[in-house]
Formats: sequence, structure tokens, C-alpha cells
Amino acid sequence: MEKVIGIDLGTTNSCVAIVENGTPVVIPNRGGYKTTPSMVAVTEAGKRLVGHIAKRQAITNAENTVYAAKRLIGRKWNSPQVKNAVATSSYKIVEGPHQDVRIVLRDKEYSVPEISAMVLQEMKVIAEDYLGEPVTKAVVTVPAYFNDNQRQATKDAGEIAGLDVIRIINEPTAAALSYGFGRNLEKVVAVYDFGGGTFDISILEIASHGVFKVIATAGDTFLGGEDIDARIIDWLVQGFKEEHNLDLRQDRMALQRLKDAAEKAKCELSSVRETEVNLPFIISSGRNEALHLQRTLTRQTLEELADDLIERTVDICRQTLEDARLGKDEIEEVILVGGMTRMPKIQQAVAAFFEREPCKGVHPDEVVALGAGIQGAALVDDKQEMILLDVTPHALGIMTFGNVFEELIPANTTVPTHRTKIFTTSRDNQTAVKILVMQGDPAKNAEDNELLGEFILTGLRRAPKGTVEIEVTFEINADGIVSVRAKDLETGLEQSIQVTATSGLTRDEIKQMVDAAKDDLVDRRGSEEFEAAKQEAEKLITEIEKLFPQVQQVVASSDFGRDAIDKAKAIVEKARAAIEKKDVAAVKEQIEGLTRTHRMFKGVVAKT
Repeated sequence: MEKVIGIDLGTTNSCVAIVENGTPVVIPNRGGYKTTPSMVAVTEAGKRLVGHIAKRQAITNAENTVYAAKRLIGRKWNSPQVKNAVATSSYKIVEGPHQDVRIVLRDKEYSVPEISAMVLQEMKVIAEDYLGEPVTKAVVTVPAYFNDNQRQATKDAGEIAGLDVIRIINEPTAAALSYGFGRNLEKVVAVYDFGGGTFDISILEIASHGVFKVIATAGDTFLGGEDIDARIIDWLVQGFKEEHNLDLRQDRMALQRLKDAAEKAKCELSSVRETEVNLPFIISSGRNEALHLQRTLTRQTLEELADDLIERTVDICRQTLEDARLGKDEIEEVILVGGMTRMPKIQQAVAAFFEREPCKGVHPDEVVALGAGIQGAALVDDKQEMILLDVTPHALGIMTFGNVFEELIPANTTVPTHRTKIFTTSRDNQTAVKILVMQGDPAKNAEDNELLGEFILTGLRRAPKGTVEIEVTFEINADGIVSVRAKDLETGLEQSIQVTATSGLTRDEIKQMVDAAKDDLVDRRGSEEFEAAKQEAEKLITEIEKLFPQVQQVVASSDFGRDAIDKAKAIVEKARAAIEKKDVAAVKEQIEGLTRTHRMFKGVVAKT
């Protein structure tokens, strides 16, 4: 059966999992870590770096290192979240050709799905190295509160990475799948998911025989650990400004060092009461004097800095319970997901709100990828008895006269579903009507919500306003694809569209990015192959050279022995020359000779 991997494409870290022999497992990367930083960089030589290697050079290459790209994916250039990122990021963000967001690295513009694709491609490579076979299919998770454009942008990122994303599922739902997998539970659970960039709360009903039904979901796609880091950075910048009258934000490298220190301090304060932030030589003053930053951050100060952000998550939980029409006493288990839930203050806030201690039986960093892996296996294995009933997180409707958002499908409606509503014309003798398909919050003006698509129903009979009736039908299938149909009830005239959300990329752009990603992977695979061969050859050369003096002592007296030593030296020189030329085939060829020489040398030494 074809293997389907599950990927948690996180804001801070990403993780990949698979179901093996009925057991979901997280796949470690080459360094042995279960998670990989969602960071991408381009070096001065134009080489792409992804994951830990990108993170390690982030301070010295701040302007060309991208973090938290997920917060920008599928967003329009003019959105407040993008403006916030432009003002606070150490890398350059510019407007793309389709009012989308582009990131500039070494004078080249990259779309956000392209950056995310580099992380997904890294997850693909990790899985392929582990399985020893190519992987093409994946289930990728997204925040439950992502809109259709953000989901489509994530799918595009998968395509660019060479993956067929067979399903996009919500992160809290994936966590619930992992929590309930194989346990035959009957429970109502709340999944509180506070990650690096996003916050979600989902309430699910887990029934026996593997039925997972989402009752309600809500969240904030721009609320996470990144915001708490930003508060710590503000606190450090302000303290330094008061002391030295210098703004550290003006220096990109200083800003990246602050970001690194803020994240480290935040993590440490989950287990200690106070920590020291010590950044020597952070900046030079106007008199060329090196200045240092040294401050003690206490857990209490951190909690004060983050208090309103934590309270926002509690308010969203309160609203979601109301939407689900459930009382706190009806929630039987609260599952904590996401790195931020390690913070004691967050655990206390969740326990206080739900009036119960949250479950800590799942791994906050791995549970989402495991759930995605479980869903992937279920989609290709008919024997897997698992039914997942999810909801649409945002209301869907159309824009009507006076900039009103007329809701047809409310938020938290179980999908698949369809709804119909009758509208009338708003002007005399109106012969056409434009249908603007919207997604968002009905309480807002229509134009403040997300436009998903539009079409025109023409050929209407001329009549006074309010007398031509038009039936509008919305349909959402199991994959979340929205179709909209408009029909003149008198003439039967009909027009429809399948609403395809947009990531801000055209099909041609995606194709070019797919080809570029393939080329990059071939280059990378080639350089990795050379690196592995080089390391093996260098290790053998070192071992042989260590043994040379002893072997020479034993065999130097005979012509045969001197000849063997000369041959060994020649093999070492050839191997060195092959490494110098970066000729992978030649290095591999020399490894054979080096191995024979090493074995012979060890044999000679063993006899003495």
C-alpha cells in the first residue's frame, strides 16, 4: 500500500509522521530531532538552507533568513497582519504582482507558498530517507481558523514541494485523532492549541468505532508564541533605550539576536522563576564603543507581558463553548497542543476556565503530525474504520445591496452541506446580477471579509425592483470545495461557479516553482551524496595515516612492503584529489581502495 505521510507545517517548527504496522510514529530528521525549525535561508553563495542549519546562521545572516512564514501565507498585501510583519521582521517583505506577499532573499523575490514549500520538501526528504523509498502523497495540517485562501496557499506549497496533498485537515482535529486513535472512546473533548503563530480551540465529540465529530471551532491566525516573543523584545528594547538612548530595532542583526534570546528566555521560564538575558557587544554607540545588554527577566514579568494575549485565548474559548451550546461541565477532557502550552500561566488559565486540570498525555509538538499521519493512513486503507466530520470555520454567503454580508452557511456547519436562499433584484429593469461570494463574519461589512469569487447572472427579464426572484445555492463537499449556483426562478436561467480560493499565484507561476524546486532537490541530493562520500573517505584517510608509522616499521625492510606503502600513499593522494574536485563518483571509487588499504594495515598491526 502506498505510504501517505502526515505533516504538521508549523509556524516555529514542523514535524512529519507515518503509520507503521498500525502504529503512528514521528520520523526524526538526520540530526535525530523529532521537529525541524520552519526556517529558510539563502547564503551569500546562493545556497538554500532549511531547518536547523538555517536557524544556526540566522543571527549572522538575519536579512536573508525567513521565520514564521506561515503567518503570511494566503494573506493579501494590504492586511493589517502583513503590515505588522513588515514593521517587525528582520527580513524584507514586499508586495507581489497579485496584491500578494513576497519575501526578498539575496535580491530575489519568493512567494510565501514557495518558502513554505522548502520546509515541506525538507519533511518529504526526511520521510524518504527514513522509509528508503520515494514519497508523493501527504496530509498537511492547517490552523482550524484558516480561511479558504490560506488553505489553498498551503496546498500550492505542497504541490511546489512535489507532494500530492490528498487532504488538508485542521490542527486541533488532527490532535484529537491522535488522542483518540485505537482507544474506542466516547467523550466530548476540547483541544486548546496555542502554537508559535496561531491559536485554535476546537470542541469535538469522539464516539466509539472511530467517529470524530467537530462541534465548533474558532481561533486567531495571528496570535501565538511569536507575539509573546515580541513582547519580550519590546521590553528588552525599551530597557536598553532608557539606558543608552539607542533603538536596537534599527540593526537587523541585533534584532535577530534579541529574537533568539527572547525565545530562549520564554522557554526557560517554563521551568525556572527567573533567567538572565545576556547579549554582549549587541551594538556600537556613535563613539564606536561596544555596548552590552544584560537584564534579568522573571516569570512574573513575562506573565504580565503576556497576560492580555492569554486572556484573548480564554475569550475565544468562551465564545466557542457558546457556539457549541455546551456548558463547561459537559467537556470531559481538555487536550493541550502547541509549544506555548508548556507555559505554566497558560496551563493555569486553561484549568481555571474549563474548571478541570488539562490532559498532558499527548506530546504538544508531535501530536498534530501523528494525527495527520493517522488520517493519511485512513484515506488509503479501506480497513481503517474512522469517520471524520469537520466543520466550516467561517460563515459563507454573498454580498448584497448596501455592502451587507448575507450569510447562507453559518460558521461551524458540518461539511459536506448545501444551503439555498431566495433573493430579489435591487433596481428597476435590472437585467444582470453580480454574485460576490464571501467568507468571514456576518457581523462585519461585506467588503471587510474575504472575497472568494464572483460571477454574473445575465439575461434577467426587465421588471420593477424586488419582483425578480433569484435562488442562490451554496454547496461544500467533503474536501471543502465550495460551489455556488444562481437561478432565475421564473425563466430557469442558471449560472454557477466552483469557487477556487487563490493563494495569489497563477498556474504558470506554480509550474515554474515546481520545476525550480525539483532542480534544487537534485542539486541538494547531489551535494548530500558528495558530503556523505567525502566524510567516509576522510575518516578512512585519517585512520590509514594513523597506522602508517607502525606499518612502515613492520614492512619497510622488504621490497614488497615498500611497494605496498607506496600504493597506499597513491590511493590516499587520489582520494584527496577526488575530494578537491568534488567528484562524487571518483570519491566513491577511491573508498573501495581506501577500505582495502585500511583492512590490510589493521591486519599488519594486529600481527605485531
